[in-house]
Amino acid sequence: MTVKRAASLWLLSASALLLLMPLAARAQKADRERGSVLLGAFITDRSTETRFDSGSGNGTDIDFEGDLGLDSSMSVGRLGGYYWFNDRHRIDVSFFDLSREANRRIDKTINFGDQTYQINTVVTTTNDLTISKIDYTWAFLERDRGYLGVGGGLYVAKTSTSLSEPTLGKFESESLTAPLPVLGFSGDYMFGDHFTLRGAAQWFGITIDNISGRLVDAYVGADYRFTKRVAVGLAYDNVTMKIEATKERLDGKIDWGYDGLLLYFKFDFGR
Repeated sequence: MTVKRAASLWLLSASALLLLMPLAARAQKADRERGSVLLGAFITDRSTETRFDSGSGNGTDIDFEGDLGLDSSMSVGRLGGYYWFNDRHRIDVSFFDLSREANRRIDKTINFGDQTYQINTVVTTTNDLTISKIDYTWAFLERDRGYLGVGGGLYVAKTSTSLSEPTLGKFESESLTAPLPVLGFSGDYMFGDHFTLRGAAQWFGITIDNISGRLVDAYVGADYRFTKRVAVGLAYDNVTMKIEATKERLDGKIDWGYDGLLLYFKFDFGR
């Protein structure tokens, strides 16, 4: 699913929330939790293209999955949660690790940083990537069974990539930490006493010092509360990101994205 389609899906969900919220004004007030902890398994597909040039300007566009053999599909744990300070102010946090490693006999010559890896060389690639998010939301529309809000936060992508060929003594590693400020919308709506529909969309485009980039993140899902404190849910998350950085001796860019299904358990506390 493309980002445009995922964003359209969220907008459709948000429109449904807007239409249904007025009906909730006549219903009994839902017993909203003060906060929640979410533990999930994220089954994701990946696509990554990157280029790191040396000081002389030499570099190769690299497809991590096609050229280096890194897994394009993987399952990882995902931790998150949120806390309502009152009916209109909320903080969300989440963290997950998308790191991976592979060995592949390359079928083209690759220039990566200051090293050149010749065709038919067996290259070991390590790609570490962690995602940390913190968001603030103001619920401008608050109803008994749901809300719509706007907010902002930081999407922190910490990535490092190394290519090595031990028998030839070749090793090159580059790293980048990009704290990307994001703006967006979020909302949820409870149907009855058990089902809740949730959605969010965020975006950013900014330049800070020697780092520039853009990001789009679209999320939609639903969960079923089978006890007063515990729910199980399924969501779809789609992210695309492009980062360009200029250092003293290195120009680099990363163009990547991931999407997938998130199966999670949600544990509520407080009322």
